[in-house]
Amino acid sequence: MASGPNGLAVCLAMAASPAAATGTVPSTPGLDLYMTARVADRDGAVAQAAAGYAAALAASPDNPVVALRAYREAIRAGDLDLADRAAAVLAAHHAAPADAPLLAIARAAAAGDAAAARRALAGLESGPLRVLTPALDRWIAGRAGGDVPVDPVAQRFARESDVLLQLGRGDVAAGMAAIGPLIATERAGVDQAAQDLRLAAARLLIGRGQEGAARALLVGDASPVAALRDRPRGQGARPTLAFGVAYLFTRIASDLSPGDPGPIGYALIRGALRADPGDDRARILLAAALSKDDAVDRGIAELAQIRPDSIYAANARAGRVQLLAAKGDTEAAVAEARVLAQAPGATDADRLRLADLYLRFDQPVDAAAIFRALTTRVGAVQDGTLWLQYGAALDRAGQWQEARAALERAVALAPGDPIALNYLGYALVEHGEQPDTAQALLERAAALKPGDAAITDSLGWSLLRRGQVARAIPLIERAAAADPANAEIGEHLGDAYWQAGRRYEARYAWTAARVSAQPPATTRLDAKIADGL
Repeated sequence: MASGPNGLAVCLAMAASPAAATGTVPSTPGLDLYMTARVADRDGAVAQAAAGYAAALAASPDNPVVALRAYREAIRAGDLDLADRAAAVLAAHHAAPADAPLLAIARAAAAGDAAAARRALAGLESGPLRVLTPALDRWIAGRAGGDVPVDPVAQRFARESDVLLQLGRGDVAAGMAAIGPLIATERAGVDQAAQDLRLAAARLLIGRGQEGAARALLVGDASPVAALRDRPRGQGARPTLAFGVAYLFTRIASDLSPGDPGPIGYALIRGALRADPGDDRARILLAAALSKDDAVDRGIAELAQIRPDSIYAANARAGRVQLLAAKGDTEAAVAEARVLAQAPGATDADRLRLADLYLRFDQPVDAAAIFRALTTRVGAVQDGTLWLQYGAALDRAGQWQEARAALERAVALAPGDPIALNYLGYALVEHGEQPDTAQALLERAAALKPGDAAITDSLGWSLLRRGQVARAIPLIERAAAADPANAEIGEHLGDAYWQAGRRYEARYAWTAARVSAQPPATTRLDAKIADGL
């Protein structure tokens, strides 16, 4: 599980499993049902797995092992009634997971039942999820202020809740003053937590008719921010318990989302959607988690529930394209990306998405055409990243002279970008041009990013092509150790060993590289394994 910006993952490391979860295969009755559900679980068949565990739990209603599996899969599938039944079984065995109170809190929030929410909150106070209690306590009480937590993670959540409650309850001056330091870390829209806070605050202000104050928070080009700025009508919110619980759970799930999907993340997302079924930010996180869990069709179905007038509609469309590509449905992914890129009001992000798909699916000529058009837009002459992408597409399309000019422009615009330096340097080596210039570019890239396997390999490859085998081998070995699944680096290592007369090691390296290689590299590696260089 990857840590979010506030380090929350560290706090939750032990929260996913109950102390008594042994994972032992349950005894009969229900063994066949349980094993069938396990197979569906493994294959990403979420609904089928949940139904299987539900049947197994009905056959063995007092078995905590079955109940734990049923609980986890029910959350993944969104069958919260089953999750509640399974949680009750686990609680009776004193084996409830630390996240079980989240669903109970969410259920109470959806009903507006503050007393039930406070009872459920007690279940968090002695476990690793206690960092949520100060913020949740504020939403249950319906007012800002309270004890200031010592823990910095809990403190951040409490401060965000205070700001939202102040704005939602009409203390706009205090809320606007307090939100500034909380969003100060946002840089060009890349701080997702700050962006989510701004959106939540703006919706609460819109709900109070304070559209002018809301607009002051809605700066930047991120699609949900722009959508709320342009279409505030009907997007307002009230500072209800359901709103607060959904915001808080989604906020934390977002922090955890860069890592592999885990039980805590699923429980938070499903809890957010239980509290507020219209929380489209949570639904997008759910689709992403399901796709990482090999349940891509289920993820696509979740995205389909996001309405066209949602401020997250553009994110949902983009997510659908990504999931179709992940599913291997190349034609559908490209077709939908093309529609988005050519639609009235299409953004550069829509066009870049299509270009990236063209590159991914080996259509570099089409990608280059998009990048070429984008370089003519206002400000593009200073966009080194765009020129790098354009040069890379041209290079892959076999248009080296034009590619070199674009790549040189990228380096001129971003002389401190190790990626641009590496790409141009490596391309010069591959095309047998300007060896001294290529070497200098790669040395600069390596100095800027010494731990990068690709750059280290490029530098070693440049030395090898210049006949400096003894200097090249340690660099390529280091790159291969850092990225052992990279077929290109493995092939380079085999080439270096062969040139050093280490024939057995060369064939071993080529054979290892072939495991992860794709055509036409596999054919080339087969020839090297058989005949050498």
